[in-house]
Amino acid sequence: MSNATFSEIAELLRQHDSFVVMSHVRPDGDAIGSQLALGHALEEMGKTVHYINEDGLPDNLAFLPHSERIVKPAGEVLDVDVAIALDCATKPRLGANALVAAEKAKLWLNIDHHKSNPGYGDVNLIDSSSPATGQILYHLITSEGLPMSAVTRDAIYVAVSTDTGSFQYSGTTVATYEMAADLVRQGLDVGDINAKTYDSHPYRRVELLRRLLNSLEMSEGGRLADWKLAYAVQEELSLKPEDSEGLIDMIRAIEGVEVAAFFEELQTGEIRVSMRSKNPAIDVCEVAKQFGGGGHTMAAGIRTEGSLDGVRGEVLKVLTAQIAAVASV
Repeated sequence: MSNATFSEIAELLRQHDSFVVMSHVRPDGDAIGSQLALGHALEEMGKTVHYINEDGLPDNLAFLPHSERIVKPAGEVLDVDVAIALDCATKPRLGANALVAAEKAKLWLNIDHHKSNPGYGDVNLIDSSSPATGQILYHLITSEGLPMSAVTRDAIYVAVSTDTGSFQYSGTTVATYEMAADLVRQGLDVGDINAKTYDSHPYRRVELLRRLLNSLEMSEGGRLADWKLAYAVQEELSLKPEDSEGLIDMIRAIEGVEVAAFFEELQTGEIRVSMRSKNPAIDVCEVAKQFGGGGHTMAAGIRTEGSLDGVRGEVLKVLTAQIAAVASV
């Protein structure tokens, strides 16, 4: 798979008139921020833009300007020239209804930073060295002179900030800080947007944290930490998918922990697994691939069939072996 250049993508965007902009199911800040950033730039260019996400807009990102435009697909097929998939490692992760909405598109554009992305678009830009899809879009927009509205500016910042753990993760680059400085230079209110992003959680999230901490287990000499969440608890606390966003970082931050894992039972009966590594030698993406998942070297996920305890046991077995192999080197 060869990547398109920024100029080739910009020309594609200029040549077409109507777009549907999509991101992955259970969207996070990078997914929603990327949709808003590129979508609003296209609107500023006079294009018609539809914003859809299989699961809709998470409450915790509703503060973003223009976010009310992101809707769940209504089951209709949209009459658009181009379908744009953002921050989505595989096409099915866009969701069945979203794929129906985009099926008349003449061209698929796939922009992402997951190294497991196979390049499913007609035109692809996959940069696994970028810490966030939002950062790729920043460079696309600025290098090609596309509109940088306040909506696009704020959305890019939230996309990159959330996917880098507030600029803490090892994938954060010099270019990331230079980007943030430029966005501030263009009028971004850092204090206000950070408060809305990180300091406005519902109380039920605290109740969730209490339950997760009660399930916390440490193994492999304190190098592996995990916790789990049964669907019954989600129902009891009336949780929303976004309520657990970022909580895994709490156990990832424990001194001596090299890998953290979060096992979650979904309403569908599937098990969702999130993994974070602090040691580049422990590639959680390779672990995820063994179970049909993917992601990045130090942050990856799985969605698979099975029982909560059964999947947990299998995944921890592989992680334990990885940790032991690295420790023996």
